[in-house]
Amino acid sequence: MRVGLFVTCLIDLMRPEIGFSVIKLIEHAGFEVVVPPAQTCCGQPAYNSGDRRLARDLAEKALREFEQFDYMVVPSGSCGGMIRAHYGDLFADDPEMMTRFGRLRPRVYELTDFLLNVAKVELPAGEFAGPVTYHDSCSGLRELGVKTQPRRLLAQTGVTVIEMKDCEHCCGFGGTFAVKYGDISTAIVDEKCANIAASGAGTVVLGDLGCMLNIEGRLRRTGDTTTRVLHIAQVLAGDA
Repeated sequence: MRVGLFVTCLIDLMRPEIGFSVIKLIEHAGFEVVVPPAQTCCGQPAYNSGDRRLARDLAEKALREFEQFDYMVVPSGSCGGMIRAHYGDLFADDPEMMTRFGRLRPRVYELTDFLLNVAKVELPAGEFAGPVTYHDSCSGLRELGVKTQPRRLLAQTGVTVIEMKDCEHCCGFGGTFAVKYGDISTAIVDEKCANIAASGAGTVVLGDLGCMLNIEGRLRRTGDTTTRVLHIAQVLAGDA
């Protein structure tokens, strides 16, 4: 079966190595992975900023590029949430597009949800050293129901998870929120960084690159050069 990988803007531009880890995991599960070369943004920044016309154009583009595949897999809770939870709003006035999206929507999965519940992957024990703590991204958790999936996959590889305080609380990124409300965003991420440190894990793992860049950036700016910040795909694929 063929999986269309929606690689996301941030992974493509900022951390392409994560994309290769994602491909490795899906191929290990026995699927053919195709990365449509013309893909761009899911439309979330435009949608959150009120530019519905641009968001609609991007949603139509994504639909055209991915409706041919058996599954559409997204290694990001925020992009996956945008597609599954909000494209219906953008297509509500167009019955034809709504029907096409209705056929695709059940086949759109966040990475860990796909690996665990569709591919039913069995990952080998890895060599990752030390425990980790896990940050639940807002969109992945609340829009896609991603909570136990990454933890169960980490357990398969033998990685110990030490839960931090308020692991489900926002990291302060929120896309354009971090730009519009910088002081509030900083206060939120400072609390998140404190909880990561208090866990004693030494590594925080997550499934959304927006959160990853925000948390890692704040850790480094405040002098923490040792805490590792990793995407779940890097750990599961043995690339960390």
